Amino acid sequence: MIDSDVLERVLATAVRTGADFAEVYAEDKRSTSAGLDDGRIEQVNSGRDRGAGIRVVKGDTTGFAHTADLSEAGLRAAAEAAAAAASQGGGGTRTVALTRGPQRTVSPVSQFPDDIRKADKVEVLQRIDVAARAASGSIVQVSAGYGDSRKSILVANTDGVFVTDEQVRTLVRVTVVANGDTGMQTGYQSAGHTMGFELFQKVDVEDLARDAARIALTKLNARPAPSGALPVVIKQGSGGVLFHEACGHGLEADLVSKGASVYAGRRGDLVASPLVTLIDDGTMTREWGAIGIDDEGHASQRNVLIENGVLTDYMWDHIRCVKEGRAPSGNGRRQSYQHLPMVRMTNTFVLNGTDEPDDIVRATESGVYVAKLGGGSVNTATGDFEAAAQLVKLWTREKEERSFGGGCH
Repeated sequence: MIDSDVLERVLATAVRTGADFAEVYAEDKRSTSAGLDDGRIEQVNSGRDRGAGIRVVKGDTTGFAHTADLSEAGLRAAAEAAAAAASQGGGGTRTVALTRGPQRTVSPVSQFPDDIRKADKVEVLQRIDVAARAASGSIVQVSAGYGDSRKSILVANTDGVFVTDEQVRTLVRVTVVANGDTGMQTGYQSAGHTMGFELFQKVDVEDLARDAARIALTKLNARPAPSGALPVVIKQGSGGVLFHEACGHGLEADLVSKGASVYAGRRGDLVASPLVTLIDDGTMTREWGAIGIDDEGHASQRNVLIENGVLTDYMWDHIRCVKEGRAPSGNGRRQSYQHLPMVRMTNTFVLNGTDEPDDIVRATESGVYVAKLGGGSVNTATGDFEAAAQLVKLWTREKEERSFGGGCH
């Protein structure tokens, strides 16, 4: 997107007033979305967003400016604005030498979405609609959505970093409404990966639609979810949102440094069961959070956050790494070129234990089996969190009865 000699001059402009650090982040993002409701394609949108954000740091002050003008004049104007915000005075000249780093391909793409006809993308939604409605005459509404993006990013800074990455993501989702004697119930499924249109060689969208319909139909006969404090067993592979909320956000160093996390100052403490080892890993090929570099130019990596119940580390961004004198973790992320980076998760998960899932259920006298979790939230300062249980089963030794809804706190 931008030549190295131009970047060197822009960075020199940014630190001319005595700044400690300057950075150019540029991105070029193409995206497509489509939506279907009640058997009709409601919208098909395509867009492109291209621009750069320039960050200048002096002491504890950060100046930031962004521009959609990627000419040298436009970039230098943004650099001067960011520098003015970070510094009042100083002077001198600082030369920046950039060496292009290798591009890391974490998730190879075989079918770039922007090479696929819009008609083929719309057909995916139509197949979902047909499959969901065929599940039962009780299905009264089907909504489906498709989205893809192809984003090229460039990061260059006064530490000599000059790297690029390309991130391609494709997503499909379906919501099904069933109507019965007890009213209306909803089923939802989705699939999204860091890959191109080959997603639909991996994911059978008809199966996805039928599963969403199955959930809605089963809920028509479901009893209300139980209330009160009960033992909970979460289906293998379905509890990610729980750890995302309970641990993930609280381990982001920007919140930790502000004292807004219950985990602040607790490295080395036992914060979970010794059975828990929590990982954040941006190198997991084709998973949604897979990246070659983060939005500050640092290579993605596997970070052990909690090991055998002990808090071992946080997730970091550049500014806090410099203050702590430690290596980056690859967790700097931006909403777009118009925003400063923040510390955020990539792919966060718990390692397998040694027990078989069926043995865990057999060892639990009675309780709630959660087959699927929905969204959640957390107060990182207190550690209080919640996650919505979309599909639960209440059981005792004597009998089982299926129910849905409710929340786990």
